[in-house]
Amino acid sequence: MLTSAAESLLASAAEPLLAVGALQSGYGKIRVLHGIDFRMSAGEVVALLGPNGAGKTTMLRALSGLLPVSSGHVRFDGRDITNATPREAARAGLVHVIEGHRVFTQISVTDNLLLAGYDLPRSERAGRVEEALSFFPEIAEKRHERGGALSGGQQQMLTVAQGLVRRPRLLMLDEPSAGLSPVLVDRVLNVIAQLRKQGTAVLLVEQLLEKALAAADRVYALVQGNIVLEASTAEANLPQRLERAYFGHESHALTP
Repeated sequence: MLTSAAESLLASAAEPLLAVGALQSGYGKIRVLHGIDFRMSAGEVVALLGPNGAGKTTMLRALSGLLPVSSGHVRFDGRDITNATPREAARAGLVHVIEGHRVFTQISVTDNLLLAGYDLPRSERAGRVEEALSFFPEIAEKRHERGGALSGGQQQMLTVAQGLVRRPRLLMLDEPSAGLSPVLVDRVLNVIAQLRKQGTAVLLVEQLLEKALAAADRVYALVQGNIVLEASTAEANLPQRLERAYFGHESHALTP
């Protein structure tokens, strides 16, 4: 017979890192998300896919506190963070790298990263910066150069590194491949694989379907603000199922 402590430990182990229930959100009176149910485990990589305008960016913004949640709940690491501020979400370990986010062009790479950890203890900041730079040798070599001197691809790497300074439990990446060459896309996706090995969960919004499926463990498809498919990326016919889901021929959530 299990003791209460053992039962508590098992319950904690079974609880997902991120649990979203009946989530509704949008912009003012315009509702974009219509009752989203979504779960992620610690160390898991999940791709959130869908056509343009499906609500993917809106979902990430609602989870990270950039948009209000009008109904439903968001639980992270066992805590209710529904309508937490972006700062509160980041401090809890949920970090959002925003699509198209720009670096501070007039200060150095190192200072950009120090700013990302502005509220961390001073004694930790330098170590966190070095830890983040270790994922991106290309920008580590340019640590003393201004952010504006980096190429577009290197600036995109810097935005991801800014998120890593927070040492997140869950890193949400919105279109990290935007504007990158194929070589740099693979470089960013390799970082995702490294993060998974270290136990960091990643929620990836990505238009490059093949790359996203190769990087992820599971996939959710979002169409018109509704989850229409949930599956393992190991499924052989997944691209065909996604295509059917996008065009309305598979209109309810399916699990493998």
